Amino acid sequence: MSLGHKLTIVLVAFVAILVTVICVAFRERRLGKSLAADDIHGQQASDGRVLAVIFSAILGGMVLTLLAAWIVFL
Repeated sequence: MSLGHKLTIVLVAFVAILVTVICVAFRERRLGKSLAADDIHGQQASDGRVLAVIFSAILGGMVLTLLAAWIVFL
C-alpha cells in the first residue's frame, strides 16, 4: 500500500471522528432543549455526555496524529 493510500485512511478516520462529535453534540443540544428549565441534573448529564465525546475525540485525534507520524516517518 502506498503512502497516499495510508494517509487517505488516516484522513477518513479523522473525518469520521469529527462527524461523530458533531452529530452527538447536535443530538444532545436538541435533546437538551426538551429538558425542563428546572431539571439541573438532566442538563448536567447532557453536558457531561457532550464533554465525554469531545474529550474522547481529542484522544482519538492524538492517536491519529501518532499514526500519521508513524506512517510518514517510518
